[in-house]
Amino acid sequence: MTASRNKYYTSMISCFTLMTLAACAAAEQELPVEVRIANATPAVSVTARGETTPVGTPNADAADDPAIWRNAADPAQSLIVGTDKKAGLYVYGLDGKSRDFLDAGRVNNVDLKDGVAINGAQGVLVAASDRNDVANAKVALFRLDTATARLTAIGKIDGGRGEAYGICLGRDESGLSAYIVLKDGTINQLAIDASGATPTARIVRTMKLGTQAEGCAVDDRTHILYVAEEDVGLWRFDARASGATTPTEIAAADGKNLVMDAEGVAIAPIGEKDGYVLVSSQGDNAYVLYRLRDDAYVGRFRVVDGAVGGTEETDGIELMLGDFGPAFPGGLFIAQDGHNAAAAQNFKLVAWDDIVQALGLPQP
Repeated sequence: MTASRNKYYTSMISCFTLMTLAACAAAEQELPVEVRIANATPAVSVTARGETTPVGTPNADAADDPAIWRNAADPAQSLIVGTDKKAGLYVYGLDGKSRDFLDAGRVNNVDLKDGVAINGAQGVLVAASDRNDVANAKVALFRLDTATARLTAIGKIDGGRGEAYGICLGRDESGLSAYIVLKDGTINQLAIDASGATPTARIVRTMKLGTQAEGCAVDDRTHILYVAEEDVGLWRFDARASGATTPTEIAAADGKNLVMDAEGVAIAPIGEKDGYVLVSSQGDNAYVLYRLRDDAYVGRFRVVDGAVGGTEETDGIELMLGDFGPAFPGGLFIAQDGHNAAAAQNFKLVAWDDIVQALGLPQP
């Protein structure tokens, strides 16, 4: 994943030939973030209610993607798993303090599922896109012990030829799938079986976007896979192994509602089929909501400085609705902060209630 500042250009074309237009040359110039913000659709502001301790890799693009485990019995004791893509995986409490770190090398994105059969017992399966071998994608699998907040590596599965980038998990009547997004836009769906002593998987189908892609999320209710193609926009696929592999465009990265890079993707499920899909509009430090039932644009927000700092150049995001204790009673939104000035990168924690209020969304 690269910072959005490397992706925004204006084209200035000068023609110097006297005989033909074939000698025209294009010069590209980066647009400052202030200009991108001014050109984009206005966004409302919210502030974070918490933040994690910085990742251990300083002075680098290191923190990347979060995942959430909700403790139904004691929501305030829920856990966050976050990647330092130069070093490994962190486990945080909702107070932002690090509870565990596992040296897993270059793991980029992360997702998790509860209630998965892992070596004969039900547990929380954590999956991370493993970039330690850039020619051969892997999915690194871990068990999260929710009582101790500890991660244990349980194995790696093959994700296909290419560099692993994004990862998301989905579950339907056929079982558990991992969708690994390769850097070139290839998306391999893996059928995972972690029930034995060693996890296994097989590629059941392949999908493709035209250019670099990463962020993804699966809506298990409707069996839809959402994927962000960084310079192009947001797409959806049928998430079922038997489904079509042709993507449908939801939104273009047009510099207005969605400003490239289109990065992290998360879902706010409401009712049986409705809710919102959120995507990081990295180029102007914003987040965009689209309505699930009709792909309609809903609104945009930014996380600005408050009791803790705001966010800039966000890569991964995650969202889970429900009670997370007094600080996050309606749900928890987490965004990677690509700057976190004066410290290494980290993750900011935002109350879903604050986003709903700022955007004027219907109350549940």
